[in-house]
Amino acid sequence: MRRILDLSPVLLLLAVAVLSFSLKSQSQVGITVSFGPPPLPVYEQPACPGEGYIWTPGYWAWDDDYDDYYWVPGTWVLAPEPGYLWTPPWWGWDNGAYLFHSGWWGPVVGFYGGIDYGYGYPGEGFYGGRWDHDHFYYNRSVTNVNVTEIHNVYNETVVNRNVTVNHVSYNGGPGGIQARPRPEDQRAEQGRHLAPVAAQTQHVQAARADPQLRANENHGRPPVAATARPNEFRGAGAVPAKSAGGEYHPPANRAQPNRAGAQTRPENRPAPPQPENRASRPPVHANELPPIQRPAPSSTGNAARDQKYQQQQQKLFARQEQQRQQLQKKQEQDHQRMQSRNADQARTQQMEQHHQQQTQHLQQKQQQQQQHLQQQQEGNRKR
Repeated sequence: MRRILDLSPVLLLLAVAVLSFSLKSQSQVGITVSFGPPPLPVYEQPACPGEGYIWTPGYWAWDDDYDDYYWVPGTWVLAPEPGYLWTPPWWGWDNGAYLFHSGWWGPVVGFYGGIDYGYGYPGEGFYGGRWDHDHFYYNRSVTNVNVTEIHNVYNETVVNRNVTVNHVSYNGGPGGIQARPRPEDQRAEQGRHLAPVAAQTQHVQAARADPQLRANENHGRPPVAATARPNEFRGAGAVPAKSAGGEYHPPANRAQPNRAGAQTRPENRPAPPQPENRASRPPVHANELPPIQRPAPSSTGNAARDQKYQQQQQKLFARQEQQRQQLQKKQEQDHQRMQSRNADQARTQQMEQHHQQQTQHLQQKQQQQQQHLQQQQEGNRKR
């Protein structure tokens, strides 16, 4: 049901250049699905747990192990830096399939497909709150905020321009939202971006590991639609969906659970890894990254060309090892500064989130570099 987009060597080279300045290349992760996600479920927003938290709406993600969508509950998340806002992920019709665009943090909110996620995300822009220097002020007209605990509030009416009220969760294609990026959305796309913070990544992994959040199980009405904090899928802060957002009719040749509750997999596909393995914590620091894999020696039939490729690989390996060491040294210095200042938990958490973003950025950049070099050599082999 899924395919990976084929990126040419030229595009990969451009991606490496872009990654050296920002993470905006993450807005498209290259996952496509042949049928659209279910409608957005109807749910109530849990109360904001404290100052500095920003609402990140729930969305349908894709699990290739089960050929199924699963619901990632909406949740309140601490912003990675003061002044940063969340642009939600979205699905869009592209070249005969639905392409997933991942979310990102930035100084302004960009295009998210025209999807009406609610609670300050009516399809374009964000009206759930605004930054005033280092403090975030909440718009009480669209967010659930306890004013006895949070005093940074204001009231601003949001006019929803969507004439037809629906819960469509994708842009374009049959029945999809017909919206295009505005000039300000395009400017936002060119700005500096940060990847999802560690708490968000862990939140997604926990959702993927929960069978009840798969569309095949809940039919568009997940038992946990929103949470007060990331990863807290139980307790008073976990809110169930009030109803499905509409009918959902996936293709008939889907994997179906048998009577014993086990998953019957099509085409004799191997069973997916257990949830606890898939929910493992991603690397936060440079020294937690897996070792750089040296590719096998190339044999194109041209000894001089193969020797040059081997030298290029050696140089790239040495440069990437040095980059990791430099980043790890900088991260260790950050830890020492925090300890000397007796920093509180919130500041320490923000530092760790920033470290994970740095580490993920470096890992992705190095993977792109290695892929580009290998594709260059593959092109030489075919000549």
